[in-house]
Amino acid sequence: QVQLVESGGGLVQAGGSLRLSCAASLSGFSIDEMAWYHQTPEKQRESVAEITSVGSTNYADSVRGRFTISRDNAKNTVYLQMNSLKPEDTAVYYCNARVRESGTSYLFLYWGQGTQVTVSS
Repeated sequence: QVQLVESGGGLVQAGGSLRLSCAASLSGFSIDEMAWYHQTPEKQRESVAEITSVGSTNYADSVRGRFTISRDNAKNTVYLQMNSLKPEDTAVYYCNARVRESGTSYLFLYWGQGTQVTVSS
């Protein structure tokens, strides 16, 4: 089984910073890619940043240069450091993990429950 638990969301003023964490607990699986998405009531869930098992990263244009994704493979945890936050960054942030079943080539995608980030102007 795989569970993802996010933390670190909250209310911050524009220009401020937050650090999100997503810890995975798993048995019988290994983690390939991990990613952060965000969603607002007006929009579909959108990719924010992703990171591979060897540390290659990719960012949405809207956050490049302000957000940094990183991971600690020993802790099965992915982080999102968010700097220079803007009101338009307000959303529910979700992490996901693409995991591989041990001894097979089967891949599965799991999501966390989400954490609210609110940026006030």
